[in-house]
Amino acid sequence: MIKLKKLCSVLLVSVAVAGTGLVSNAYADALPLVRAVAAENGNVPSLAPVIEKVLPAVVTINVEGSKEVSGGRGNFPFFFGDPFGFDPFEGGRTMEKPFKALGSGVIVDAKEGYVVTNNHVVDEAKKIKITTHDGREFEAKVVGTDPQSDVALLKVKADNLQAVAYADSDSLRIGDFAIAVGNPFGLGHTVTYGIISALGRYVDGGNQFENYIQTDAAINQGNSGGSLIDLNGNLIGINTAILAPNGGNVGIGFAIPSNMVKSITEQLIKYGEVRRGFLGIMGGELTPDLAEKFGAKQNRGAFVSQVMDGSAAADAGLQAGDIIVSINGHSISSFNELRARIATIGAGTKISLGVIRDGKELIKEVTLQKAESKGVETKNEQANAIFAGVKLATATGKVKGVEITDIDKKSIAARYGMQKGDIIVGVNREKVTSVDELNKILSKSKGAQALNIVRGSMNMFIIIQ
Repeated sequence: MIKLKKLCSVLLVSVAVAGTGLVSNAYADALPLVRAVAAENGNVPSLAPVIEKVLPAVVTINVEGSKEVSGGRGNFPFFFGDPFGFDPFEGGRTMEKPFKALGSGVIVDAKEGYVVTNNHVVDEAKKIKITTHDGREFEAKVVGTDPQSDVALLKVKADNLQAVAYADSDSLRIGDFAIAVGNPFGLGHTVTYGIISALGRYVDGGNQFENYIQTDAAINQGNSGGSLIDLNGNLIGINTAILAPNGGNVGIGFAIPSNMVKSITEQLIKYGEVRRGFLGIMGGELTPDLAEKFGAKQNRGAFVSQVMDGSAAADAGLQAGDIIVSINGHSISSFNELRARIATIGAGTKISLGVIRDGKELIKEVTLQKAESKGVETKNEQANAIFAGVKLATATGKVKGVEITDIDKKSIAARYGMQKGDIIVGVNREKVTSVDELNKILSKSKGAQALNIVRGSMNMFIIIQ
């Protein structure tokens, strides 16, 4: 079974960190095209100048802690049980089990001693120690963590540190070169080389807010929190997970984009927490059918099915049926990417959204509100509405359309949000004023259908596939 695997190594014994630097030759055949990188020996290309620039900023992270476990004796070697057969850990009782783990980190501010890593590397740790490339060891304290994006910020008191600069991850392109630097399996600083395989990746089973960079640079357990850099030696991402059918590297690794990391760490420094932005829409992925029906020439973006009253989106004039295709001039590929970006942009930040409405391109300026801790910032919904169990009638009030006069609470339509009293006023931008019109449009249309529904003062779309 293919599974997403976090990259920190959990150890049963302490690990001796080697001080050697290991460089992968997996992409040696591709090196001739790296002439932009300094050539030290005649005309022989080399990544060595870039690696030498970055290695001092990458650290090894050793953590110690304990986790609450339940059950019987399990693997507790120092518990031998009662001679009369009494086991205090039977029947769901719990105990604290010590653990040690190993990961990587990146120094992003040498003066202040800030180190970025993954939250899962330091989660529940009681003691954190970092080892720099020159062999020095320091105790680290947690400044703040964000489990939903898997980012953690540490701080150490040390002189003569070297930091890596942030790159603009929004400027990345598929095919750009990428270098992964970390500490896999406790071997010591290790460098691997590849390309950006994909952008805006969402992986089921990962974190709540995902907008991963995918790379084929070999990364393995222990690389968690390590750097993904460009050919200028700047940070483009923090390595966080691999797709591991057999538990090992298969050339599909994922990194958190540097712009997301930078936004989160700046909030952790300033507020001690992440104050997530709130847009206030509901929607889903833009399918080819929806793109055609709503006048979009592209199949990449986020379809808006509902705008919440009083939200930042409503204040900016967004409407149900809009297609969001960019943030601050950078295109987005999916609703999940939009959701992750908005969630990691700080509340109060003004952003520019590129929107397609009725085939025309618009720019909407939005000032993000603060997300409520109990709420969902932007909901990704997929409606699969079927009219079995639904009674329809031509609406006779001020709003012309087809009214849902009764609905079975166990029906699929109800399960996906349709309610008694909803008035269907359009399908795929075609107006509907009677049940007959609704039936004709649905019978001749193929693929996904977008039902324009009026509910009280709200105007929304529900997608039928």
